[in-house]
Parts: sequence; C-alpha cells; structure tokens
Amino acid sequence: EGYTGVGVVCGNAETLPLPDLSQDVYTIAFGLRNVTHIDRALGEAFRVLKPGGMFRCLEFTPDVNPLVKPVYDAWSFGVIPRLGKLLAKDEAAYRYLVESIRRFPRRRALEAMLRGVGFACVESHVYSGGIVAVHRAVKP
Repeated sequence: EGYTGVGVVCGNAETLPLPDLSQDVYTIAFGLRNVTHIDRALGEAFRVLKPGGMFRCLEFTPDVNPLVKPVYDAWSFGVIPRLGKLLAKDEAAYRYLVESIRRFPRRRALEAMLRGVGFACVESHVYSGGIVAVHRAVKP
C-alpha cells in the first residue's frame, strides 16, 4: 500500500532488459551467488540505477561466526543434501546450494566489487550468526 510503479523483472542479472538510468531501486535476494559473472551483474545494477538509486542484496555469506560454524557446517553438509534427496528427489541440487554459499565472495570482497563498479556508501550487515548478509550501496 502506498507504492506506485513497483514491478518485478525476471531476467538474466548480467544483461538486464532495462534502459540505462531507469530504476530507483535494485534488489536481489539469494540469487547473486548463482550468477556466473558477479562483476557483470553488479555493473548491470549500476547501469540501470538512476543517480541516488539504491542497491540492496540479501545473500548467504561464508562469513559465519566461528561459534556457529561447526553446527552450521554439520547442518549444511550433513542434513540439507539428505533433505533434498528425501523431499525433492535431488540431492545434488541441494549439495550445490551449500557449495555455492561457500564459494560466494566474503563480505568485504563483495563490498570491494561494489565500489569497483562505481557504487558509493557501500556497507553490509550480517545476521543469523553471519549466515546471511544484507549488502547496501548507492549510485552517486
């Protein structure tokens, strides 16, 4: 309620079907780690945002708190693939899910990538013991 002009675009994050400087906000949740070329996707986000536009990304992160990590790893590698096999009949897809999280850039590396494509006011905050992070940036 109260929002106008809000829409969802389903497309390749590396080649967005949007004009330059056309968006006020760009959000992506649990999808950036599945992009082949993260730098290209970030560049596309920068391209389509208007000056002052906001970038927001919610993503799993490998920056897990050391106190949480043993339990998280046991759950991730021991339970999640088995649940995938049992419930979805696809253990490999759920193993990929866990592995893709571990290969995703660490928070500070992703912040550097955002700055590298031109974003300013770059910051990130971790939640759930470092299991997820929200990355924020602004197009100058």
